[in-house]
This record gives sequence, structure tokens and C-alpha cells, in this order.
Amino acid sequence: MNAPPIPATPSGAGLLEELHAALTRYVIFPGPHAADAVALWVAASHTQPAWEHAPRLAVVSPLKRCGKSRLLDVVAETCHGPLITVNATIAAVVRSIGADPPTLLVDEADTLWGSKKQADSNEDLRGLLNAGHQRNRPMLRWDVTTRTLDQLDTFAMAMLASIGDLPDTIMDRAVVIRMRRRAPTEHVDPYRTRRDAPPLNQLRDQLAGWARQQLRELQHATPQMPLEDRAADTWEPLIAVADLAGGDWPTRARAAAVAMTGAEAQHEEDTSASVRLLADLREVFGAAEALYTTTILEALHKLEDAPWPDWYGHPLSTRDLAKLLRPYDIRSKSVRERGTGLSLKGYARADLHDAWQRYAPLAPHATHPPQASEPPAQTTFAHVSDDEPPFDTSDTDHRDVADVSEEPEASATGLSWDVSHVADVADPSANGDGWHYDQPLVPCAACGVGTSNRAPSGQPLHLACAGPEPPDDPDRSAHH
Repeated sequence: MNAPPIPATPSGAGLLEELHAALTRYVIFPGPHAADAVALWVAASHTQPAWEHAPRLAVVSPLKRCGKSRLLDVVAETCHGPLITVNATIAAVVRSIGADPPTLLVDEADTLWGSKKQADSNEDLRGLLNAGHQRNRPMLRWDVTTRTLDQLDTFAMAMLASIGDLPDTIMDRAVVIRMRRRAPTEHVDPYRTRRDAPPLNQLRDQLAGWARQQLRELQHATPQMPLEDRAADTWEPLIAVADLAGGDWPTRARAAAVAMTGAEAQHEEDTSASVRLLADLREVFGAAEALYTTTILEALHKLEDAPWPDWYGHPLSTRDLAKLLRPYDIRSKSVRERGTGLSLKGYARADLHDAWQRYAPLAPHATHPPQASEPPAQTTFAHVSDDEPPFDTSDTDHRDVADVSEEPEASATGLSWDVSHVADVADPSANGDGWHYDQPLVPCAACGVGTSNRAPSGQPLHLACAGPEPPDDPDRSAHH
């Protein structure tokens, strides 16, 4: 009786195809390059000890229900050592990282850095994610119990899902997947952990078995990169895995790297352009409460040194204007210019006000110009208007004014002082004008009558005998 044939070990290219099929079964990606990139990223997570850089996978979307959490579910079942960091302390996360690090998974990352208060509270996590992109960037902590310095590993690949962009320092170290909602014609299979996780885990084990046999080769791999600088650092593990897998994956990996980094560069340029557009719209609107789209475009095209007359080879169009304003939740509607006339599509000042305040505020001097009655040499201070926030000149967190006065400021030696110490430096009897009002009674040098006043010359004299009167002093009668 013949023994059953031994199944052939799947090739690297075959395993990547299976992983790609599993991902696209449950998730609609924004394009084929994004699906290829995620498959390569998951495969690279199984060989983290081989890499010099640990790429982040930033899965972002403008709104909810774009497939981010579903993608995280599939990645969690196929990547190496998933460690979900929801509600985990930074100390627990760092101590979970070692020579063979887990893959950090962070869902709803927008709740960590969505506001300044949240960002301040999670600054350590952001620092960990930034440092962990490159090997040998430990986090230093002083152990009070043992009085020793701990060097904690930070190197680990990480996936972060977020509504809206993550902090720039994380995005710059990430393969960025910009998810979008499914169209009515796009369909995916429903995902159920009890039913779908076991086959995904089996695929994970096969992928790990293939990849782990190639650690030494991957460690010394020097793939030909189509990118430079940090983008090359981020994509190198993915392209090295693609080269090792063979098939058409080397070509697909490089095509994805070029296309996706180019798309991110374009996105950054568009974001910068949209802020410029907000500032220019403030100038175009002037005091108008509403303007037609045609009026706005005509005015924008006439602005000097502006990109709008030649926007990618053509004047800025109605569609271009709407696209640039959409991230700020600004949309056209029916308006009447100057409160009269026809009702046509345009934009209202009230809809732009919030975006102007947040992203294109006026300079302080522009909101409160000096009054004409002020002399030219007089220094003026602009007041902060009630409806516009004050401007910080740095990222330093400013303490409230009340906090500054509540405690003495420490010196460089660790000592502290208060105002009463400063008073001891001055002569306690001097009034700032040379006259002393609290000296012991002595005879006046001119008339011989007792007096406590001492003239600037140092001679004991009555006020009348001394000549010029000193400045008024409320307690002079008590002294004389």
C-alpha cells in the first residue's frame, strides 16, 4: 500500500498570494498597491530580528466604517505575536518587547492624540513608537528600588488604525493605507472570529515557518530600493521579503512603494495647499457674508503668486475647490451674494469661520491695528480677541499665570526665595529720595530742635531748615 504523498512546502510567493487573498476576502482596499503592501508588511512581521528598521502600518480614514477595525482583525490573526495595546500602560508595552518583539496593534489611535490634552497624556507612547522604528533606540528608566538604570527595548513593528491622520512623526515612519467606505457594488465576506480565525492562524504558522528559515539571508539582504532616505528605511523589509518570495512580488512591491509614497507626498502637498486656500479665501471674502463659486474662482485666479491660476495644468475648478475644502467639512450650498440676487451655488462666511480660526488665523497685529492717536514711537500690545485663541510661539506647555505666583521659583542650587528677601537688600529707612523718615531723634544742626529727618547731605536738619522739601510721604507727620 502506497503512503500518502507528502504535501509540498508552499513557496514564499504562494504564501503571499494566500495571504493577499485572505486580506481581500474580508477588506476592501483603496487599491491593489495597498493590499500588496499590507500582505508584505504582515510577512515582514515574522522576521523582525532580521531588520534594522521596523516599519509602522498607519491605517487611516476620514470617517468611521471604512474597514480599519476589520483589517486589524485579519492582521491580528496572521502577523507575528500580536500585542493589542488598548488600555495597556506604557511600562507594560515596553516590558513586552524583547529580542524577538511582538507586533504592536493599536486600534482607535485617534483617541490617543486627538486633542492637546490627550497628546500630552500619551507623549510617552508616541516617543516609544518613534524610537522603536529603528534598532538600538532604548527607553531609559531609573529603577528606584535597585538604584540602577534600565535600558528597555523599543524596537517593534506596529500597526495603528485611526480616524484622521496620526502625528507627523509616526506618519513619516509608516506605510500609509488610506481606507475608504465600500461602494454599493463592492462586497466582502462577513468575518467571524470563531469560524475564520483558525484557517488564518494556519496560514500564519505556514508563513512563519517559511520566513523563519530565511532570517540569516534576510538579515544580510540589500535590496535595490526605488526610494531614498526614511522612505527607503521603512519599505526595505517589505521589498526584501518580496525579493525572497520571488514570482512577481519583487515588481509588485517596488511598484507599491513608489506609488504609495508618491501619493503621500501629493497628500501632504494638497493639505498644505488647502491651508493656503483658506488664507486666500479670507482675503477674497473680505467683509462679504456669502459669495458665488464663480465669484470666488474668478478672484482666486487673479491673486498674485498663488497656485490657483495654474493648478496642475489648468485653473482651479469648482471640483478642485470642493475637494480642497472637504477635509474641513466645508461644502457649497445655495447662497445670495450681498443678500440679494439669484440663489446660486457658493460658500457662506459662517461655514468658513471655524476653519479660519483653527487653520488660518489672522496674525495678532492684523486683528487690532494701532489707533491713529498713538504716537509712532509708542510700543503697543495687541489684545487677544474673544473669538480667536492666543498664539503660542513654541510647543512648550505654558503654565497658567496663577500657577506662577502660587509657589516660589527654585534657584539653580535648589534653594528658593520670595519677595521679602529682596526687600532686605535695600536700606530699610530710605524712601528712594535720600530722605530718611525713621531715624532716631537727633538735634537739628541748624536750630537745635530734635528731628528724625535726615537730608540728602547726611546732616540732621528739619524740613524747614533743609531747604527743598522732600517728596510727600504719608507717614511724615509721624516722624516729625
